[in-house]
Amino acid sequence: LRWAHRVRDRFTDGQLYVNLRGYDPGFPVTVEYALDHFLRALNVRASDIPPDMDAKASMYRSLVAEKSILIVLDNAATVTQVRPLLPGSERCLVVVTSRSSLPGLAVRDGAQRIAVKTLTDDEAVTLLRAVTVRYRTEDSADDLAELARLCARLPLALRIAAERAAGRPKMPLSELIQDLRDESALWDALSTENDEEADAVRTVFAWSYRALPKSTARLFRLLGLHPGPQFTLAAAAALAGQSPSKVRSQVDDLIRANLLEHICSDCYQFHDLLRAYAADQVHHEESQEEQHAALHRILSWYLAAAHAAKAMIAPGGNDFTIELDPRPSDIVPPTFPDYAASLAWYEANRTNLMTATSTAASTGFDRIAWQITAVLARVFTARDSRDAWLDIQRKALDAAERTGDRYGQAVILDRLGITARVTRRLREAANHHRVAMEIFEELGDQFGLAKSISGLGNVSLFERDLEQARNQFMQALLIAQSIDHRSLIGVGMLTLGGISFELNHLTDAVSYLDQAVQIHHELDERREEVVALRWLAAAQRELGDHANSRRVLARGLAHAHDEQDERLESNLLIELGLLQIADREFADALTSSQRAATISRRLGDRSEEAQALNVTGRAYRHLGRLDDAAAFNRRAVMIQRELADRWKLATTLADLADALDEGSRPNDALSIRREVAELLRKQSGPRALALLKRIEQQLGNDR
Repeated sequence: LRWAHRVRDRFTDGQLYVNLRGYDPGFPVTVEYALDHFLRALNVRASDIPPDMDAKASMYRSLVAEKSILIVLDNAATVTQVRPLLPGSERCLVVVTSRSSLPGLAVRDGAQRIAVKTLTDDEAVTLLRAVTVRYRTEDSADDLAELARLCARLPLALRIAAERAAGRPKMPLSELIQDLRDESALWDALSTENDEEADAVRTVFAWSYRALPKSTARLFRLLGLHPGPQFTLAAAAALAGQSPSKVRSQVDDLIRANLLEHICSDCYQFHDLLRAYAADQVHHEESQEEQHAALHRILSWYLAAAHAAKAMIAPGGNDFTIELDPRPSDIVPPTFPDYAASLAWYEANRTNLMTATSTAASTGFDRIAWQITAVLARVFTARDSRDAWLDIQRKALDAAERTGDRYGQAVILDRLGITARVTRRLREAANHHRVAMEIFEELGDQFGLAKSISGLGNVSLFERDLEQARNQFMQALLIAQSIDHRSLIGVGMLTLGGISFELNHLTDAVSYLDQAVQIHHELDERREEVVALRWLAAAQRELGDHANSRRVLARGLAHAHDEQDERLESNLLIELGLLQIADREFADALTSSQRAATISRRLGDRSEEAQALNVTGRAYRHLGRLDDAAAFNRRAVMIQRELADRWKLATTLADLADALDEGSRPNDALSIRREVAELLRKQSGPRALALLKRIEQQLGNDR
């Protein structure tokens, strides 16, 4: 790792790092999680990370192809943890650290193995002297050599032993050595293994642990229950049931004893061997009642913290109400001053929150398990890959079912429906939403009923069954109006406006969208307002009201800039490019669409990038630059094929065919139009029928 830091400047496109935690007693990092981590680091939008692991690995390799990147895969346990993370580029270098030799990497992947041997006697003594020299000057070389032998010359054990010696400068080293020998004899009597190094490490751990003050030793072993590998001072305090000020001195004691690492501001972790030792001690020394109480404290703390963070990250009135159970009286959850602080906390604690949910579900805290998932639903939907929380959501549903909590089941089913829909498992999505709808109807929960019906409407939209989607959203809107839920009414108006646009009912679309803009503006739901403005501008453009369309887009872009939301800006710029083409401002349309493509590419939004590239192609075609037009249309087609969006693929191919036709390549255009016609015959709605009619006319003329 030190060498990797020294040579990182040789790799001009940056570095990627992941601790695979292959030997962690909790949950090693999965390949899927590591790929998600790398793809986010490479600026791929969470919603564009594919759910399939092979597809993730393919996207990762394509993004690092031809780049010069240093990739560090730290603490790997198996070859299967490593192989999917290997890039295909020869300009990249991968450094893997492991306690295992991983022979498969050398045999199959051409890895060069470098063995880091145990320290020599002289090196071990040098390390002991380096730690103790400021505190002890009279220790003999023979005593230091004996201490090194008892530590099996292993760096972690040597550091812990040296820190204990440094903390007792007046005690002869021979006494400390005898104490360690006694501990070693005890371990020899208890151990059934024949592993000198493991015995030495356990001996040093026990020797140092028994020397801790009583309160510090209790904190050490309770931290073995913490869900996840890293924690803050506040989390440690919650686990111990003490104030952060009391726990701080105990944490400092553990750091001084080299039993805990301080890895960044207010962030601590165990070496995985020490974490396993702490977990072992808590199971032996704490009663089942105290372990249960400690878990209740930390899990309640994470639930309350998640609730506070979500309120800052994703506020809004369109969420399910989650009534948290009263938390233990000695738990004080964190507060967050703003969006940035909340988001930073979530990013730093994502793994802990997932593990907390799994831990809650496996230790009898089922209500906490489903509530953490429900509280964070909008956050992880926006911030994580589509399937990152899928297994956690399923565990949350199982937890709600075990307790017979019908409301919890319906809330989690609604979220599972959304996850299934965005990963295009549409039948599964519809089933989840139908079951949720039945439960909400049984409970008399009109808000939940409207949400689940809207979920079914979104499935219909994905299937391009526009009439069914319109009927479902109209039903949901009527329910929202009956309970006077303004935010839900606004979302209903927005969605019906978009569907009306797709059905070519442009006057209806403008009416719905005007109301949606007004409602979301009154509620200060800025993102929903901007989305409604984008659809409103599109409807006005197609009605020929270009002046109002331009004013609406300017308003939306101002909001997007105020919110510093580049994703919304990109969406609006695509629509502005279409308006500029309609107004024959082709050079300006190039500027708008290329800016949108640049933003979308940086954010990893493949669908938006494809749309922006296609608008760029249209602008070039109108400028008479037909080769450039076809090149941009082709790039858009490639992306749409990857995304398997048949409607957008058909419209993009139709634009490519027009560019080829005008560029005197009629045979190529003919072949593409035949594919477009085949795609459109499986589509419904007036826009698809109108495009199919035009394509068939062109095919007839070609014949």
